[in-house]
Amino acid sequence: MFIGALTLDLLLGDVRSLKQKRSVVRPIIAELQRKYSVSAAETGDQDLHRRAEIGVAVVASTAAHCTDLLDSCERLVAGRPEIELLSARQRLFNDED
Repeated sequence: MFIGALTLDLLLGDVRSLKQKRSVVRPIIAELQRKYSVSAAETGDQDLHRRAEIGVAVVASTAAHCTDLLDSCERLVAGRPEIELLSARQRLFNDED
């Protein structure tokens, strides 16, 4: 069993309030969950208007499948025109760690 974790650091476009930030971040999280069946949540920078951190976690039977899913999630977020992906960090754990 392998567990993959992905941390995405985002710069949001024309966002002037936390309410507007929520309206940008929530659809991204929902799409990740719906399209790839992963766990996703806003994990940092909750009090900043134009920055967001999204965490994604996945459990898979092989390391390759885990990495493929996380790469797909990263591509989906990077392809969104209303945000800029500043950094992405992947970590992979197995059940013996």
